[in-house]
Amino acid sequence: MRSLQKERHTDVNAGSMADIAFLLLIFFLVTTTIATDKGIFMKLPIKDNVEAIFHKRNIFNVLINSNNELLAENEVIPLIELKEKVKVFIDNNGVDKNLSDSPKKAIVSIKTDRGTKYETYLSIVDEILLGYRELRAKHLGISLETYLQLDSKIPEDKKLLKAAREAYPMQISDAEPVDISSIQ
Repeated sequence: MRSLQKERHTDVNAGSMADIAFLLLIFFLVTTTIATDKGIFMKLPIKDNVEAIFHKRNIFNVLINSNNELLAENEVIPLIELKEKVKVFIDNNGVDKNLSDSPKKAIVSIKTDRGTKYETYLSIVDEILLGYRELRAKHLGISLETYLQLDSKIPEDKKLLKAAREAYPMQISDAEPVDISSIQ
């Protein structure tokens, strides 16, 4: 009798499952925000094949080793002193023969070790940038807070920013990381 009875098999039609999975995938791709890393905002110079000649006195050397120790002009210093040393170097105007000839010729060179922490590097760059901004604000005869609020979209502010940038051009050289032994 069993052989006479028709066996029933119920199969699930899985054809629409692929469509549903595809729709879910599209939904998650559209609604998910992908985190983007933000870097350090710096304007890079135009690549030229011209080799520039710099006098050694116009270069302020900043070295950071793998222990995150800071060496500025062959002297181990704490981070809080870096900004003032950079400002004195840039704003020398040829007075001290060991410092820069003028703000337009002054270059701050940063060299790190491959083991330097990114946070240390960023805090050093921040101090150098703050030094430049303070010098620019002083040149304009305004406070740092006022300088930071200047808007390049406003014509009067744009003129002030341009004058400050021309007086104190931000020239920072970022050398490729190398293996620097501990600072002596």
